Amino acid sequence: MAIRWPLLVRRTHKWLALVVGVQALLWTLTGLYMVVVHIDIIHGDHLVRAPAAEAFDLAGLVPPSRVVAAAPGVSEIRLQRFLDRPVWRAETPEGPRLYDARSGAPLPALTESQVREQARRIYAGDGAIVSAHLLTTAPLEMQSRKPPFWQVEFEGWNRPTLYLSPQTGELISRRHALWRVFDFVWMLHIMDYDERTDVNNPLLRVATWSAFAMALTGAWLLIWSFQRRKRKKA
Repeated sequence: MAIRWPLLVRRTHKWLALVVGVQALLWTLTGLYMVVVHIDIIHGDHLVRAPAAEAFDLAGLVPPSRVVAAAPGVSEIRLQRFLDRPVWRAETPEGPRLYDARSGAPLPALTESQVREQARRIYAGDGAIVSAHLLTTAPLEMQSRKPPFWQVEFEGWNRPTLYLSPQTGELISRRHALWRVFDFVWMLHIMDYDERTDVNNPLLRVATWSAFAMALTGAWLLIWSFQRRKRKKA
């Protein structure tokens, strides 16, 4: 039995268009969102105050060598402020630690009240703090970060949330509603429904090659239809 190529190609093109067309629509809509909403807004830069540069009075501060001697294996040490007090921030094999710059004593893990005060200083908005939790399991929006960290959520329609280090109180990341929508549409755009990071996953490759095959079959049908019209006229 002879293969009726026009019919086979037409049916192949139809089913490819039906399957790929849904994903093509998602590519268009998700791409539109990513273009319309500025990336700086997605990053949440507007949620954080710019750090104020203040000079340090070095009188009465212990030398950094004393902290290094007390914490073997320190790879980096720098002077900074934490809640208006000077501290030495030391990068140790166990992670960053804070030391009182006047006594050289290590500071204990941050309390909830300290975390709330630090978050209030970092946050650029006016909303009150809704909740503060020390997380040992990363939520979906922080899967790329290793816990533990503090999650501090503020009032607001976009649910602004800051994530702070439990050792130093430093800002780890910020999240809000527009970021969460972006994360969802990014998942749909790259077709990675698990970790939302793999832009070369098998499902995306299948969809891409299917779209290419749909374009090829459509081009073949277009050329074939022109040739068919010419034969009819002849």
